[in-house]
Amino acid sequence: MKVLKFGGTSVANPENINKVKSIVQKLDKEKVAVVVSAFGGVTDLLLNTSALAARQDTAYKESLKTIEDKHITAIRELIPVQNQSSALSKVKSDMNVLETLLEGSFLIGELTPKLSDKIVSYGELLSSYIISEFFKSEGLDAIFKDSRELIITDNNFGKANVNFEKTNQNCIDFFKENNHQIVVLPGFVSSSKSGDSTTLGRGGSDYTAAIIAGAVEAEVLEIWTDVSGMYTANPRLVKQAKCVAHISYEEAMELSHFGAKVLFPPTIQPVLGKGIPIAIKNTFDPENPGTLITKNTNGNGKTVRGISHVGNISLLSLEGPGMIGIPGISKRFFETLSLKNISIVLITQASSEHSICVGIADEDVDVAAEAVNETFEYEISTKKIKPVIVEKDLTIIALVGDNMKSHQGLSGKMFSTLGKNNVNIRAIAQGASERNISAVIKKDDVKKALNSLHETFFEENIKQLNLFVMGVGNVGSKFLDQIRQQKKYLKEELKLNVRVIGISNSRTMAFDENGIPLKEWETVLADGEKADKQAFFDRIKSLNYRNSVFVDNTASAEVSKTYADYLHNSISVVTCNKIACSSDYTYYKELKQLAKQYNSPFLFETNVGAGLPIIDTLKHLIASGDKIKKIQAVLSGSLNFVFNTFNDSVTFHDVVKQAQEQGYTEPDPTIDLSGVDVMRKILILARESGYQLDIDDIANEAFLPKESLETDSNEAFFESLKKYENDFQKMYKEAADADSKLKYVAQFEDGKAKVGLQKIPKGHDFYNLEGSDNIVLFYTERYPNQPMIIKGAGAGADVTASGIFADIIRIGNF
Repeated sequence: MKVLKFGGTSVANPENINKVKSIVQKLDKEKVAVVVSAFGGVTDLLLNTSALAARQDTAYKESLKTIEDKHITAIRELIPVQNQSSALSKVKSDMNVLETLLEGSFLIGELTPKLSDKIVSYGELLSSYIISEFFKSEGLDAIFKDSRELIITDNNFGKANVNFEKTNQNCIDFFKENNHQIVVLPGFVSSSKSGDSTTLGRGGSDYTAAIIAGAVEAEVLEIWTDVSGMYTANPRLVKQAKCVAHISYEEAMELSHFGAKVLFPPTIQPVLGKGIPIAIKNTFDPENPGTLITKNTNGNGKTVRGISHVGNISLLSLEGPGMIGIPGISKRFFETLSLKNISIVLITQASSEHSICVGIADEDVDVAAEAVNETFEYEISTKKIKPVIVEKDLTIIALVGDNMKSHQGLSGKMFSTLGKNNVNIRAIAQGASERNISAVIKKDDVKKALNSLHETFFEENIKQLNLFVMGVGNVGSKFLDQIRQQKKYLKEELKLNVRVIGISNSRTMAFDENGIPLKEWETVLADGEKADKQAFFDRIKSLNYRNSVFVDNTASAEVSKTYADYLHNSISVVTCNKIACSSDYTYYKELKQLAKQYNSPFLFETNVGAGLPIIDTLKHLIASGDKIKKIQAVLSGSLNFVFNTFNDSVTFHDVVKQAQEQGYTEPDPTIDLSGVDVMRKILILARESGYQLDIDDIANEAFLPKESLETDSNEAFFESLKKYENDFQKMYKEAADADSKLKYVAQFEDGKAKVGLQKIPKGHDFYNLEGSDNIVLFYTERYPNQPMIIKGAGAGADVTASGIFADIIRIGNF
């Protein structure tokens, strides 16, 4: 004999009930017990209706009418007209009784647990009766049986305790005498010894099926729901979650206890001792094998089998010096909660006996706090114990697996993963069986925590990076294109799944939680909402994704001021914007400190040399114990291009204009030609070498006339260049006559820095520097005479974008 249970979504409407019939029909001549839940949403409707009646709100009558209409409609759509009469009559009769019960609650303005159980039981009673009549009308050999006649409980209304001795005998006797192939029974409902309707708790239909399966020693218990088995994590929160094909009873109990909603926690107990397998199947994909739950057969040696969570948890903490060494404190604490019928989900206690902390449902915490404070009123008044401390809006997450106890380092791996993603842990507990490790976190961090842990334990080391890109001009657009081109390579070769979740320019911004399709990013952005830097940050913060990275491709001082907010929320920052790292030294140090404190990398390789690994090389030199003695560099690709192109046959104005048009200069070319850009770069290198320096400490030997530097627009600037063409030609001639080339050089030595135009003679490392290339000479303790040289393209959108890309990969390997 098989026992099949169909949940609320499986019987939500006539279309789904037809799917249930098809599944049952395929069992041919096998004896089957079919346990069904109330029609989808009916239990909640009944609870809401009874609450309205208890509040003496006449709106309960409309709600009752909705319930009646739902069942009448089901009969008319499922059962042929000629067979509807008895079913309609039965439903009308039950609705009349239900109306009477609700009227009673309305008149007295109260809803007792006993009355509530009577009212709410009608959901399952009506659905099971209608489904049995439907089966009969379709030619199936079916009969209806009221579970209240089989399952006997105590009078603990709302969550009754089963008397298994009487219940098992009732089930054995009934099914032994039953000659029908299919028996349809209501889940969730039962009756007390005195004959009153009781219920087994929300989710109790699973339990009903398990009780019957255990009593008759069924071949298998099948739980049919709307998902294809038990998953490694909640698939609604973790899209990469996978179905677990085979799991042990104990693992399934742990997962269901910690929120795996496909299985009601008590379900396993009645079948465990008899070794009856449980199959979790999908009504809407019946061919899918789903999950099979049996005795431990975890032969593949996997440690963590699933990650689950329980939401709406509060922590209740009792602490104080008066608890140390005093026997009976724990007993009084737990007894107080027990007398208030409050279930404890998690317990943790300090080894010093200074505190006890328990996790309970949010809905119970106020009653619990009041009761505990009352119990320890004397100790609180004498300052031996503090008033109970309450923390709300928390969630418990748990790793579950039979083989966890034989593997070292799982706890460390779990907590390290959460720590890297700035998920604060409020309490920790581990079962004595070492089958689970539990941690209490803020509910706002649940999605990030589950995805981070799932990535660590189940996703074959593929790390997901979630990018939020501000600035999609020359550099930004090239960067997005490079990400698109390399996406497959990154996933296959580097195990990095890079998604762009948000993009923004100065006008609009757009987000897609599943990742913006990079072939269409321009269209997506054009259709986005109005750009707002604060709103952009707020959205990233509210999404709270793991491995979030803010990418700044702008040259905006305002954007650079937001970095601290991102780092403080464990959002990494990658930027080609030099302003933050060359601004006030205290802000630079604050950003570096925040990056360390919140495990959020702050990378800015492209601040110096675009895509050249200048800063990265410098960091490795310092980290290995080397010390910088001197830095000499040509750090402006735009100025190098200008002076490599300028000669006596072309005007200085035309060369600078060409540099701007080809994207070598900043939008405001005076930033480059004034030397400010180079000053920022040498300042950053000095700071990264370990020196405290500000921009005002750098000597700038300007070559531009004062008038050009003080212009207030690009037009005025370029006009001024024409005016001083003779001066520029004179500089060129003097260098040429000395068989030298003009280069704009930055130098740092003995804690001092300067920038300026120099005549570079033949034979110097800078002399043959072509186009827009950069070059850096690092003189160190290890390289005192022959410097370490880094040379290559130091300007242009492509190489800058590739430098940003390289920083993203560094974060992926972090």
